[in-house]
Amino acid sequence: MVAARNKNAESERLKEVMEVITRKLHEAVKEIEPTQQEWFEAIMFLTKIGHMCDDWRQEFILLSDVLGVSMLVDAVNSRRPSGASENTVLGPFHVGDAPEYAMGHNICLDQKGEDMVVRGRVTDVDGNALEGVKIDVWQANDEGFYDVQQKGIQPDFNLRGVFRTGPDGRYWFRAVRPKHYSIPDDGPVGDLLNRLGRHPFRPAHLHYIVSKDGYDVLTTHIFDPEDKYLHSDSVFGVKEGLIAEFNCIDDPASSEQVGFDGPYWDVEFDFVLAPKEV
Repeated sequence: MVAARNKNAESERLKEVMEVITRKLHEAVKEIEPTQQEWFEAIMFLTKIGHMCDDWRQEFILLSDVLGVSMLVDAVNSRRPSGASENTVLGPFHVGDAPEYAMGHNICLDQKGEDMVVRGRVTDVDGNALEGVKIDVWQANDEGFYDVQQKGIQPDFNLRGVFRTGPDGRYWFRAVRPKHYSIPDDGPVGDLLNRLGRHPFRPAHLHYIVSKDGYDVLTTHIFDPEDKYLHSDSVFGVKEGLIAEFNCIDDPASSEQVGFDGPYWDVEFDFVLAPKEV
């Protein structure tokens, strides 16, 4: 009946989408049989989520994340050939105008944390090195906060940077070992997680957007294999193929070669880009 009322929708796609959403919502109501009070509480929950949204915080995206919907949408839109690197969630803390650096630059601007070198190679699905690939990387600090969460505490653009691969497809930069952190849990989504008996933590990771003309844009993470939240990520973003190796290097000559004074973590991770479908 509701679907029939939408026959004059401005597009077939809108009509199709609303037909499916309406049908599934009605099915849920029939199965759950909510009381009037429960339905009102659901409406108030969504209202509170809307009130939490502003230019810096998107509580609806957070809800989508913790319900696993963000990862499902990503999976539907990121079907790639065998061997290509996998996508995962973008997250809310990407900044579009991060500075571009020469290869090897240290993106940690406040010298806090355990030193780390991240390196690897970018190729196509046939193993050919890709030159001029833009690698946009960002991460939380050793306390689990991004720079935009600590204005006036962390320097602007701390632990962010853009790099471009050379003819050999290789990249490397210096940073600090990231730490697990909590998603914002002071709002209705955090309250929901608490009531469900779930924690709000994400395992330690680095974010990447890897892009080159003619290839699918890769939005992904690499994860610390020793993190205690690796198998219970609150937003379901971990994939087996994105777990890296973090090796501790305690060799003065190696430290000197990469510009550190003491032991550091060495992380090597390669990316494979899929050709863009035309």
